[in-house]
Amino acid sequence: MAVRRSAFTAPLTACPPGHSLLDSIARVNGKQDLMALRFGAPPAAELTGEVRGWHFCEDLLTESDVFDRWHDEQRAWLRAEYDEAPDRTAAGSIKSWYLQVPATLGALLFHYERRVPSLRPADLLLHIPGDGKPKPGGVALLSEEFACLPDDPAADAPEATVIESENALAALLRARYTAHASRFVAAYRPPVRFGKHALWGAATDAIDVALWKAGKQGGDEGAGIADAALVLPDRIEPFTSASTLHTTLNDGRPCWTRRKESCCFHYLLDNGKGACETCPRRSPPLTQRQH
Repeated sequence: MAVRRSAFTAPLTACPPGHSLLDSIARVNGKQDLMALRFGAPPAAELTGEVRGWHFCEDLLTESDVFDRWHDEQRAWLRAEYDEAPDRTAAGSIKSWYLQVPATLGALLFHYERRVPSLRPADLLLHIPGDGKPKPGGVALLSEEFACLPDDPAADAPEATVIESENALAALLRARYTAHASRFVAAYRPPVRFGKHALWGAATDAIDVALWKAGKQGGDEGAGIADAALVLPDRIEPFTSASTLHTTLNDGRPCWTRRKESCCFHYLLDNGKGACETCPRRSPPLTQRQH
């Protein structure tokens, strides 16, 4: 796969020491293990065009053969693990995995740094590790530009676009993620048919879960839940719901959970055990978020 030179942003050096987007990514990486974050392109030798390795998101969305080979790889993994590989289960995994890449990058930088990076497909690469489940384990960001609040220490730098409030910054994250997810919904052609509602349900799940987990991993689950409510305060088209995070009881003790908006089809491998408790096949839509 050719390196897209046009995707690189010219280096900017006006950020105060320790406050560039590269510095943000380094700090965030030390606080979470949802997905490894990287600033800048990986070595060209790692852009091999094979399923295992680095891929420009732009290429994935314009070259359908990469998704075709990714499906084959996931089916092979499922057969090795479960002795069967339903197309719907393989494709259900990949739709969720891909969307987790822009969602996780955006959620982590918003939660920990109150910054929103570029989420354009041309500015992101995803990494699929060389063994095990073919699930993305890392994302690389090429652009140094970011949006931030007025009190950000780099607010005056040319890389920064100042946004007046947390609500407005959350709306920008939602808009940038929506733009990327829209490209995926338009481009994804799995071997089984998924309607737009199913794909946007997966997009809703990805950003809602990423914000929740960012807070949970950072030791402040409540802050992650609050971030999810900021980004998904209501059902805002094309998302299929507001944040579905709500409290429930587990062995008599309150805990947080959420209703999924999309199905992973893992139940097809479970010998009739049925869908998980939070699956939309089993759990009715929430009439309102419960906090």
